[in-house]
Amino acid sequence: MSEKSTPRPLAVFDIDNTLADTGHRQHFLERRPRDWNGFFGAAPADPPLARGVALAVESAADCEVVYLTGRPERCRADTLDWLARHGLPEGRLWMRGNQDRRPARTTKLEVLGRIARGREVRMLVDDDELVCRAARAAGFRVVQADWAAEAPELESAQEVEGRT
Repeated sequence: MSEKSTPRPLAVFDIDNTLADTGHRQHFLERRPRDWNGFFGAAPADPPLARGVALAVESAADCEVVYLTGRPERCRADTLDWLARHGLPEGRLWMRGNQDRRPARTTKLEVLGRIARGREVRMLVDDDELVCRAARAAGFRVVQADWAAEAPELESAQEVEGRT
């Protein structure tokens, strides 16, 4: 294979609390029952997280940037608009099926395994500790995004309710 035809390595980025600050919409998850429509409906107003955005832009110099989020498929248009509006590199967006309620560590590792076939995954950048742990155990290089505020309700939603 010539150097030109060799695909560039992948840099895989989570969105919520990695690139996008979800702090302003956490209150939707603090009530019972949780207001998922409100939570995802407020996502277009997420401020960007400067450290995550800078890492994605920097990674695009050497890698193909792709996005792997636990957001449901119904949020695709809003998510693509948000990524473009905040100057993030173009890249494929992998999302959770609208009815998929499995834990994030399960859904994300399944997709990572698929996209890694025949491709080098240079790194996964994610804020979810359980996703990071599972990815490391599967042999992926992980950068844990620790630059967002703590979000215990979001963590519970990711792992218990399989929602993001």
